[in-house]
Amino acid sequence: MDLKERLGLWLLCAALGGAMSPAQADHRHAEEEWQEEFWDGPCRVKREFDDGDFKEEIKCPHGHGAFWRPGKWKDEYWERGCRVKVEAKHDEFKKEVECDYDDD
Repeated sequence: MDLKERLGLWLLCAALGGAMSPAQADHRHAEEEWQEEFWDGPCRVKREFDDGDFKEEIKCPHGHGAFWRPGKWKDEYWERGCRVKVEAKHDEFKKEVECDYDDD
């Protein structure tokens, strides 16, 4: 299993774990858009979903609790018809997923 697969699997598990514990901070306003913020150990996680676009930002003070590889890097790829952008720094991880669904 390469690094991208492990990172994707970890993010999927984190997303499912966050969805299964709504008592932490689940602020869903409508089916089309929602946002939530919570702490995962020493890291602050912020997720937003708005009309097919998903953004996740994880900030770990001084890099404590960071699960991504060290250094500063960016990656862009396509996954299930959606464009995915990943940007990581020592103490911050950002992931943006943009899907263009036609509602015709």
